[in-house]
Amino acid sequence: MAWFEKNETPPQIPPAKALWAICPKCMSHMPKAAWKANNSICPKCNYHGRLAARERIAQVADEGTFAEVFREVSYSDHLEFHDATGDYKTKVEATIAKTGEKESVVMGTCEIGGHKAMLGVMDFAFMGGSLGTGTGERIARACEQARKERRPLVIFSASGGARMHEGILSLMQMAKTSAAIGLLKEEGLPFISVLTDPTTGGVSASYAMLGDINITEPKALIGFAGRRVIENTIHQKLPPDFQSAEYLEKHGFIDKIVERKDLKAFIAKMLNYWGF
Repeated sequence: MAWFEKNETPPQIPPAKALWAICPKCMSHMPKAAWKANNSICPKCNYHGRLAARERIAQVADEGTFAEVFREVSYSDHLEFHDATGDYKTKVEATIAKTGEKESVVMGTCEIGGHKAMLGVMDFAFMGGSLGTGTGERIARACEQARKERRPLVIFSASGGARMHEGILSLMQMAKTSAAIGLLKEEGLPFISVLTDPTTGGVSASYAMLGDINITEPKALIGFAGRRVIENTIHQKLPPDFQSAEYLEKHGFIDKIVERKDLKAFIAKMLNYWGF
């Protein structure tokens, strides 16, 4: 018998991404448990990572007060869209199974620091938080219910833009949601828009920038077209911090940058200011 015998079964080593969280901004590595314990905030550069919709709701809404609405509203495959990688219906159904959500925004009534509100939270994990017909319908219905119940509206945006699988009807949601928020404002009901990383494309070009107050988290990416597209169009090099939350605040597009740990208290303070 040999002193050493070769193990025929190689050891099962989990991939690095299963053990470590990597900050998208400074590329620091840290155990996933530590990342989660710190509310998905990088302890080295203070980048505020992405949260699932339910995680965000648990942080913002008073415990036990959130009541979801319009969950039955979902996507529409009116184009029967498909490309080289497969059909839209299969992709979105797989996303629904993976995330447990039926659309890219979760809407519901709640209280925030004891103040009533209509709360919407987008989930980037749902097809890049894209703005589809179901997304727009949920937001429009939420605005209508907020008007009936005299509730201010709070929306956390996180999106790559319009959902092009749904064609022109997806782009129409930009006007639809903007009009719904306009009606809300006509009745003196405030809209607090929270732009999180990332908020881009058709969402940043519509309701996300229409808040009575627009706030964001540190180092969030906020813009319309991508950096390379803009640079290739204008043939100029953009500043390193272009489209960052700090750049937008400096140039007047954002009212305030708020740390994640302070967001709930800040929103509650604003709602109290408006008398809700």
